[in-house]
Amino acid sequence: MLLSTKGDYGVRAIIDLAKHEGEGPVQRAEIARRRQIPEAYLDHLLAQLRRDGFIRSTRGPAGGHQLAKPADEICLLHLLESLEGSLAPMQCLENDDPEDEAICGQGWVWQEIYDDMRAKLAATSLSDLASHEREHERERATAARYVI
Repeated sequence: MLLSTKGDYGVRAIIDLAKHEGEGPVQRAEIARRRQIPEAYLDHLLAQLRRDGFIRSTRGPAGGHQLAKPADEICLLHLLESLEGSLAPMQCLENDDPEDEAICGQGWVWQEIYDDMRAKLAATSLSDLASHEREHERERATAARYVI
Protein backbone atom coordinates (compact mmCIF):
# COMPACT_ATOMS: atom_id res chain seq x y z
CA MET A 1 0.00 0.00 0.00
CA LEU A 2 1.33 3.41 -0.93
CA LEU A 3 -0.25 6.41 0.79
CA SER A 4 -1.01 9.42 -1.33
CA THR A 5 0.03 12.91 -0.30
CA LYS A 6 -3.54 13.41 0.90
CA GLY A 7 -3.30 10.42 3.27
CA ASP A 8 0.16 11.37 4.49
CA TYR A 9 -0.67 15.04 5.13
CA GLY A 10 -4.05 14.18 6.65
CA VAL A 11 -2.49 11.79 9.16
CA ARG A 12 0.27 14.31 9.95
CA ALA A 13 -2.33 17.01 10.64
CA ILE A 14 -4.51 14.88 12.88
CA ILE A 15 -1.49 13.60 14.85
CA ASP A 16 -0.66 17.25 15.49
CA LEU A 17 -4.17 17.78 16.89
CA ALA A 18 -3.81 14.64 19.03
CA LYS A 19 -0.52 15.92 20.46
CA HIS A 20 -2.30 19.14 21.48
CA GLU A 21 -5.45 17.41 22.73
CA GLY A 22 -6.94 19.20 25.72
CA GLU A 23 -5.15 22.49 24.97
CA GLY A 24 -8.06 24.02 23.05
CA PRO A 25 -8.34 24.76 19.33
CA VAL A 26 -5.17 24.68 17.23
CA GLN A 27 -4.86 27.18 14.40
CA ARG A 28 -4.35 25.97 10.86
CA ALA A 29 -1.17 28.02 10.39
CA GLU A 30 0.43 26.31 13.39
CA ILE A 31 -0.38 22.84 12.05
CA ALA A 32 0.88 23.78 8.59
CA ARG A 33 4.16 25.14 9.95
CA ARG A 34 4.87 22.25 12.34
CA ARG A 35 3.90 19.56 9.84
CA GLN A 36 5.25 21.23 6.70
CA ILE A 37 1.91 21.11 4.88
CA PRO A 38 0.88 23.88 2.46
CA GLU A 39 -1.96 25.86 4.11
CA ALA A 40 -4.23 25.73 1.05
CA TYR A 41 -3.93 21.95 0.93
CA LEU A 42 -4.41 21.70 4.69
CA ASP A 43 -7.66 23.68 4.39
CA HIS A 44 -9.03 21.00 2.07
CA LEU A 45 -7.93 18.18 4.40
CA LEU A 46 -9.33 19.83 7.52
CA ALA A 47 -12.68 20.36 5.77
CA GLN A 48 -12.83 16.67 4.87
CA LEU A 49 -11.81 15.55 8.37
CA ARG A 50 -14.52 17.83 9.79
CA ARG A 51 -17.17 16.44 7.40
CA ASP A 52 -16.21 12.90 8.33
CA GLY A 53 -16.51 13.64 12.05
CA PHE A 54 -12.85 13.39 13.09
CA ILE A 55 -12.39 17.05 14.03
CA ARG A 56 -14.45 20.11 14.91
CA SER A 57 -13.62 23.70 14.11
CA THR A 58 -14.26 26.97 15.90
CA ARG A 59 -14.27 30.32 14.13
CA GLY A 60 -12.85 33.54 15.47
CA PRO A 61 -9.61 34.86 16.92
CA ALA A 62 -9.40 32.09 19.54
CA GLY A 63 -10.65 29.52 17.06
CA GLY A 64 -9.02 26.63 15.33
CA HIS A 65 -9.37 22.88 15.09
CA GLN A 66 -9.50 20.08 17.62
CA LEU A 67 -10.38 16.41 17.73
CA ALA A 68 -14.09 15.64 17.78
CA LYS A 69 -13.54 12.66 20.08
CA PRO A 70 -10.65 11.37 22.21
CA ALA A 71 -7.53 10.29 20.31
CA ASP A 72 -7.76 6.77 21.72
CA GLU A 73 -11.18 6.39 20.06
CA ILE A 74 -9.93 7.21 16.55
CA CYS A 75 -8.31 4.31 14.72
CA LEU A 76 -5.88 4.67 11.86
CA LEU A 77 -8.01 2.39 9.64
CA HIS A 78 -11.05 4.68 9.67
CA LEU A 79 -8.89 7.77 9.26
CA LEU A 80 -7.07 6.35 6.21
CA GLU A 81 -10.29 5.07 4.65
CA SER A 82 -11.72 8.57 5.03
CA LEU A 83 -8.71 10.18 3.37
CA GLU A 84 -7.76 7.51 0.82
CA GLY A 85 -10.97 5.62 0.09
CA SER A 86 -10.54 1.89 -0.30
CA LEU A 87 -7.25 0.41 0.89
CA ALA A 88 -7.80 -2.88 -0.94
CA PRO A 89 -4.79 -3.94 -3.07
CA MET A 90 -7.16 -5.37 -5.72
CA GLN A 91 -10.58 -4.17 -6.79
CA CYS A 92 -12.04 -7.67 -6.67
CA LEU A 93 -11.56 -7.67 -2.87
CA GLU A 94 -14.07 -4.85 -2.58
CA ASN A 95 -17.17 -6.71 -3.72
CA ASP A 96 -18.74 -10.11 -3.12
CA ASP A 97 -19.48 -10.73 -6.79
CA PRO A 98 -18.95 -14.45 -7.56
CA GLU A 99 -17.86 -13.53 -11.10
CA ASP A 100 -14.89 -11.64 -9.63
CA GLU A 101 -13.53 -14.92 -8.24
CA ALA A 102 -12.83 -16.18 -11.77
CA ILE A 103 -10.73 -13.13 -12.64
CA CYS A 104 -9.20 -12.80 -9.18
CA GLY A 105 -7.50 -16.20 -8.85
CA GLN A 106 -4.73 -14.94 -6.62
CA GLY A 107 -7.23 -12.94 -4.58
CA TRP A 108 -7.05 -15.29 -1.60
CA VAL A 109 -3.43 -14.29 -0.97
CA TRP A 110 -4.22 -10.59 -1.23
CA GLN A 111 -7.32 -11.07 0.92
CA GLU A 112 -5.20 -12.46 3.76
CA ILE A 113 -2.73 -9.59 3.44
CA TYR A 114 -5.58 -7.07 3.29
CA ASP A 115 -7.26 -8.57 6.36
CA ASP A 116 -3.98 -8.47 8.33
CA MET A 117 -3.34 -4.87 7.30
CA ARG A 118 -6.87 -3.79 8.25
CA ALA A 119 -6.54 -5.50 11.64
CA LYS A 120 -3.25 -3.70 12.36
CA LEU A 121 -4.63 -0.33 11.26
CA ALA A 122 -7.81 -0.87 13.31
CA ALA A 123 -5.73 -1.71 16.39
CA THR A 124 -3.61 1.45 16.03
CA SER A 125 -5.22 4.51 17.61
CA LEU A 126 -4.43 8.14 17.04
CA SER A 127 -3.29 8.18 20.65
CA ASP A 128 -0.77 5.42 19.84
CA LEU A 129 0.61 7.45 16.94
CA ALA A 130 0.94 10.63 19.03
CA SER A 131 2.59 8.74 21.91
CA HIS A 132 5.06 7.08 19.56
CA GLU A 133 5.95 10.44 18.04
CA ARG A 134 6.46 12.02 21.48
CA GLU A 135 8.72 9.12 22.49
CA HIS A 136 10.74 9.48 19.29
CA GLU A 137 11.14 13.23 19.93
CA ARG A 138 12.38 12.55 23.49
CA GLU A 139 14.91 10.01 22.20
CA ARG A 140 16.24 12.50 19.66
CA ALA A 141 16.45 15.24 22.27
CA THR A 142 18.42 13.08 24.69
CA ALA A 143 20.66 11.36 22.15
CA ALA A 144 24.33 12.03 22.62
CA ARG A 145 25.65 14.60 20.18
CA TYR A 146 29.33 14.58 19.43
CA VAL A 147 30.93 17.44 17.61
CA ILE A 148 34.54 17.34 16.52
